[in-house]
Amino acid sequence: MPTRTTTKTAAARKTTTTARKPEKTVVARTKERAAEPKRKETASKKVEAPAKPARHSPSPPTTTKPRSHVSAPAKTAAPAAPPAPPAAPRPVMETVSLIDEKKPRAKRADSDASPKRPFLPPISRIRATPEPTPPAVAAPKPETTPPVETVTATETAPATDLAAESEGEPQKIIHIKPPIVVKELALQLGLKNFQLIKELMDEFNIFANPNLTVEPEVATKICEKHGFVFEMERREKGGGVHKVEQVVVAPPPPVIEKEEELKTRGPIITFMGHVDHGKTSLMDAIRKTRVAAGEAGGITQHIGAYTVDYKGSRITFLDTPGHAAFTAMRARGAHVTDIVVIVVAADDGLMPQTLEAISHAKAAPHVKIMVAINKIDLPSANIDRVKKQLQDRELSPEDWGGETIVCEVSATKGTGIDHLLEMMALQAEVMELKASPTATPRGTVIEAQVEPGRGPTATVIVQMGTLRTGDPFISGDYGGKIKSLMDDRGNPIKEAGPSTPVKVLGFSGLPQAGDEFLVMESERSAKTLSEERLLERRADKLSVPQRATLESLLEAADGKKHLRVVLKCDAQGSLEALTGALGQIESKKIDLEIIHAGVGPISESDILLASASNAVVVGFNVKVESMAVNVAKREGVQVKLYSIIYELIDQMKEAMAGLLDPEHRETVIGHAEVKQVFKLSKGIVAGCLVTDGRIARTARARVLRRRQPVYDGGLSTLRRFQDDVKEVRVGLECGIKLGDFNEYQVGDIIECYQLEAVAQKL
Repeated sequence: MPTRTTTKTAAARKTTTTARKPEKTVVARTKERAAEPKRKETASKKVEAPAKPARHSPSPPTTTKPRSHVSAPAKTAAPAAPPAPPAAPRPVMETVSLIDEKKPRAKRADSDASPKRPFLPPISRIRATPEPTPPAVAAPKPETTPPVETVTATETAPATDLAAESEGEPQKIIHIKPPIVVKELALQLGLKNFQLIKELMDEFNIFANPNLTVEPEVATKICEKHGFVFEMERREKGGGVHKVEQVVVAPPPPVIEKEEELKTRGPIITFMGHVDHGKTSLMDAIRKTRVAAGEAGGITQHIGAYTVDYKGSRITFLDTPGHAAFTAMRARGAHVTDIVVIVVAADDGLMPQTLEAISHAKAAPHVKIMVAINKIDLPSANIDRVKKQLQDRELSPEDWGGETIVCEVSATKGTGIDHLLEMMALQAEVMELKASPTATPRGTVIEAQVEPGRGPTATVIVQMGTLRTGDPFISGDYGGKIKSLMDDRGNPIKEAGPSTPVKVLGFSGLPQAGDEFLVMESERSAKTLSEERLLERRADKLSVPQRATLESLLEAADGKKHLRVVLKCDAQGSLEALTGALGQIESKKIDLEIIHAGVGPISESDILLASASNAVVVGFNVKVESMAVNVAKREGVQVKLYSIIYELIDQMKEAMAGLLDPEHRETVIGHAEVKQVFKLSKGIVAGCLVTDGRIARTARARVLRRRQPVYDGGLSTLRRFQDDVKEVRVGLECGIKLGDFNEYQVGDIIECYQLEAVAQKL
């Protein structure tokens, strides 16, 4: 009876709805259509409540619910109607209705807002339980197919979701932009600051604080230990944080295997000498231009580079304001000059600045020295006296049996200029100067300045390759793209080959004289490398540069067998006495090299020379100029002042002895016999008994088997029972593990010894 009433009510509702439709307006019909799915849903729930055989309703794909429910009682009214209502009406109702909403396409849009995944798995389990209870004889085929579809639909969705989550779980990536601060790393790892600080102290021996920065290698190891992947990031102007995909490095020096790639290049020549001895006037005579007339006081105010064509070969000249700029460039690693021409006035001879220039030129490797005796047209000129002074400075002229080319010139009258150029070309031919025009372009910055309307510009000497407009580059800490190239006469050019001076436009910042100029693969790589170098520069400012000090020289340093000294005294007599006394210190193992000796206060030039040569400045009864003090602090050069001559000599001897490699003496401190071998989770440990002496944790040990050593290394573990100990004495048992050695045998002897460093004597 309840089944019939329900069917009649549904039919009555259907007739009423069809009867009312013609009477409504268009707006009312639209509202009715919008509300019709909800009405059908409620109607279907009411109809399905008593009827359990509604399982057949999902089988037709496109039929509506009222028709399926009307046909349902006709098929399953007799066998399954009475026992169905008392079983579990609500779970069956929810099961059928929810599955029907998912199955037909028309109702999927209505049920999108309701969460499906939390409810479908339990519904599938509820549906699976009542299936075996009915006889399942009437319609076996339609019943089997829908449950299979519903079960797979409900179970595969969360399975794929879980698979995606499981794939994403191990890839825990931490992104941190440099510098890597301890508290920021701890926050990303989910640790407290003290926990990360303790880990740094225990495992990396780093005494940290929350604001300390750590290296990327240390951060990578810590992240790997905690199951994370560390990726460093970088920032760009106007952009967000970007991953550093790879470390950009400057291109290495080219390795030229084929001789055909090498072409002869012109020499690069630098003029050095005393003030107003005629360097610029000599350049003026060579270039046949009046450069000297436009300079204030006749003294060079900037560093310029010029080229001169002589008999088919191009010669490049660097006109420097004295030797200070030459040494400043060399202190930054710039080896540009091939030939140094020392300009000496015939009437004045060798002046103090001339002697300094000679010392600077001698300290530069792979540089040939020529001498130009200028002003030979003056009545007071004494050429023989100049040659005698040169011979005293180990620059013997060729006509006196030496190897130094000495040319006599007059810059004002042009006498001897052709002979000087010919000697330069001959010296360059003997040196066999070659370069590859097809290699990666590289050069050196000679001077840099900010020009109005052009921005930062730099004069660059191309040393290898061919520089072209549009090439991306890096120079020092700044990169860019070449916007324009200009020759020494100010004319725009498209390319520049080896030994060519060129003005480059397109810098992002102002480089320094002596910085290397490198062409990169792309503008992006140049920008990335520039950012990395700027970060390194900021980090270097926090640390003091390490230069040679007498205290550090007293310690043994591997590979250093020369003690370089810049010596300044108050008088010529004391200078000769000290030079002679230091020269008498003889040793077959180390040499004392005085790269410059002079009279007068310690100047800025002396500091720059010591900085370039990694030397110590030693002064005897002299003072240090105020400018030199600032330069010494900036360059990190130590200046030692003495007033007692024997104290100076004794410290030089101690410094020379400290440079010698120490002799290592081996002292055996104890033996232990292997009694048993244990296999633990951390590796194999030898259970030993100390037979004599002691076994120290900080000492070295070797394994002796039949008196033959099979392993030699340090102790990684030394334990008494479960405690780590520093040493174990005779008669006691202990556990020993040596590095990565695991092939212990019962009866092996572990010999413990110490290496003592003993200083050598001269």
